[in-house]
Amino acid sequence: WPLFPENRATYRDNLYICVLNVSMNMKTAVGIAFAAVFATVVPLSAQEVKQTLSLDEAIAVTLTENPAMKAAEFEEKAATQERRAAIGLRMPKINVTGAYAYLGKDIGFDFNDLKGPVGNITHDILGSGLIPTELIPQIQQLLTPVMGADWFLTLQDRSLGFVGGQVTLPIYMGGKINTANRAAKINEKTAVEQGNQNRNALVSELVERYYGLALARQVVEVRQQVVDGVGQHLKDAIALEQNGMIPHSERLYVEFKMAEAERELQNARLQVETIASALNNTLGQQAEVLPVTTMFVLGNLEDVAYYKDLAAKFNPLLSQVALKRQLAKEGVRLQRANFLPQVAAMGGASFYNYQVTKIMPRWAVGVGVNLKIFDGLNREYKYSAAKQTVKQVEVLEMKAGKDIAVLIEKLYNQMNNYANQMKSIDASLAFAEEYLKAKNAAFLEGMSSSSDLVDAELNLAKVRTERMQTAYNYDVALAKLLEAAGISDEFISYLHRTDARPIHFDKE
Repeated sequence: WPLFPENRATYRDNLYICVLNVSMNMKTAVGIAFAAVFATVVPLSAQEVKQTLSLDEAIAVTLTENPAMKAAEFEEKAATQERRAAIGLRMPKINVTGAYAYLGKDIGFDFNDLKGPVGNITHDILGSGLIPTELIPQIQQLLTPVMGADWFLTLQDRSLGFVGGQVTLPIYMGGKINTANRAAKINEKTAVEQGNQNRNALVSELVERYYGLALARQVVEVRQQVVDGVGQHLKDAIALEQNGMIPHSERLYVEFKMAEAERELQNARLQVETIASALNNTLGQQAEVLPVTTMFVLGNLEDVAYYKDLAAKFNPLLSQVALKRQLAKEGVRLQRANFLPQVAAMGGASFYNYQVTKIMPRWAVGVGVNLKIFDGLNREYKYSAAKQTVKQVEVLEMKAGKDIAVLIEKLYNQMNNYANQMKSIDASLAFAEEYLKAKNAAFLEGMSSSSDLVDAELNLAKVRTERMQTAYNYDVALAKLLEAAGISDEFISYLHRTDARPIHFDKE
């Protein structure tokens, strides 16, 4: 080259072409090697994944295995048992009791103080001459044991015991029993609605984490492609720098982008592990899961008024607030019952007695009435407080309805916004793909630098990631919209609609 200056340009062009040919051959070889490695790695990855799970199957597993659903089921069963227990308030109460007692002394009458007066009267009668003299010794002989005896008449021995039963039947409790039964039914319905709310929330959570894992895995794939592409560009840049075709700064720029791409790839892999753990928590299992259902965007969506009407009918939160209002009204009836008399029939009998006096009756029946006259205005204040609670719940019910309507409108607008973004991103994706092709062709012709090619590669990865992120945001917003409308179970039907367009990071 220095010896023949007139051939310098030709020599440089030939050298540049040789370097490019080597670079192209390296790219081809790397591409073939990558394809072979990818074909090998994919089956291995498929073998490592223990379970491929569609979204339909994931929802079924979640609604069966998630601890929150099991807890809600137990809560519903408990509320059902409480309702059945309230029915028992109408039934008679039968008790069997037994007791043993040892008293300080026997119960009875002491006539020992009368011995003196009785003895005097007897002496006077015997000495009055009314009784023949020959009979007096016989009468005294008969009276001596009597006068020497203990004149204590025992009615009840100090040691006694008994076994008996009692029956109580409420006749009129002022409406408390009816109120308790209605309140128990309301609580049972509330438990069911709470279970529905948990169910809808779990569906939204599952969609968020299921598609979140799918998004994270696709981001890893995009980042891997970026690393592979930038790695090849780095090799080309090193070869060109060694041959003096590009400055040192060009190679440093590609190295910087390579380190950045590897760091983002590592972060993406860590994100996959985190979301996978969260998804397993939602599914209620530990098996590694591979999502296979693609994200989607709907072509047509019902009007926002449609979802507001559904929320008014099916939203579990609004249903619970309405049930709380009914429960508050039952609280007013309960406090009002305290002003009314309570009537109950009762009866009892003794089955076994141990040294119990015969004077005591062996059975008894009767009717009792209890009417509270004054208790320091306690009833009045509680009754007033119960009425204020009803007004409070009515206000909260109105506010909850408006909050749900605003939430539905917000989510609906977000979905429309994401759908519009998808159209723009699709156009950007087409441009980014063509721009990368153009930059690659220009680079091969020596009309573009390696840094421009790297930037084009990164721009395409960015657009693909944004596209998948937008689809993910759309599906999560749809799940939350259906949750707010109270129809989360319909998410699968939306997934299978004819206007549902699946979204992939590299193709339509």
